Amino acid sequence: MARSSAKKSTIVRVKAIRLVGVLSWLMPALAARLAARLWFTIPPQVRTGTEVPAGTPFETSVDGRMVRGAVWGDGPVVYLVHGWAGESRQLAPLIEPLVGAGHRVVAFDGPSHGRSDPGGSGPGRSHAVEFANALAAVAGVHGPARAVVAHSMGAMATMVALRLGRLSVERLVFVAPMPELRSYLDRFAGSLGLGRRARRRLDADLEARVGMLVEEFELLRLANTEPPPLLVVHDRDDRQLPWADSAALVDRWPHARLVSTQGLGHSRLLGDRAVQDEIVGFLST
Repeated sequence: MARSSAKKSTIVRVKAIRLVGVLSWLMPALAARLAARLWFTIPPQVRTGTEVPAGTPFETSVDGRMVRGAVWGDGPVVYLVHGWAGESRQLAPLIEPLVGAGHRVVAFDGPSHGRSDPGGSGPGRSHAVEFANALAAVAGVHGPARAVVAHSMGAMATMVALRLGRLSVERLVFVAPMPELRSYLDRFAGSLGLGRRARRRLDADLEARVGMLVEEFELLRLANTEPPPLLVVHDRDDRQLPWADSAALVDRWPHARLVSTQGLGHSRLLGDRAVQDEIVGFLST
């Protein structure tokens, strides 16, 4: 059933992409609205068979919509933040090593992901600001962070929460982070065949929806003048987000270190024992 639903979702998405391309020149405003809807639509979510240790479940609300997660252990709090089309279960391999090192681990599913309710964008859609608001709400329950360990787009959501002053953190760990949005939006618009007028309207629609300029979604720009120490872990064979972007980020971020892996791709590095040891060691110093 899940495979059938994913197939139907893909077919609908392909048809919508074709429609946007046709409308781009005839009705640019409508094409931009449809493109924005596609941009916020979550693709079939990454499912994992990773076993999750038994924890204490919790839920909190963002504008009346429930965000659900679980807590393990005692000690300084470490928040785990998954990425786009992911779920907290992906970061489960980090729970026992962090708890064993004396941390209280808090993980949650972002809006419209996993077990959490849809966010303000509606079922099947979300964006980085909604993720940031969810993280802020969870931190409001469980307190200031010793660290946040964030995967992929979760890194950007973490930085948005920090920029908005809704999160306090001593250290950051970004695993295969998304460093900015502009280049990805450019490729997205190009794949739809958006004309110049439709593209301008798309930027305006996106910015109106999230309340921030597209250019503001850059990890370094979101950081303050003295950002927390940062550990970045990235695989050289990552096909979703380039390793070179993380290398450039570390070069420009004060007190940052890059750990590079090989052959683990975008997500498998979360379950790698050597990566876990690097993260635990970084948070224990």
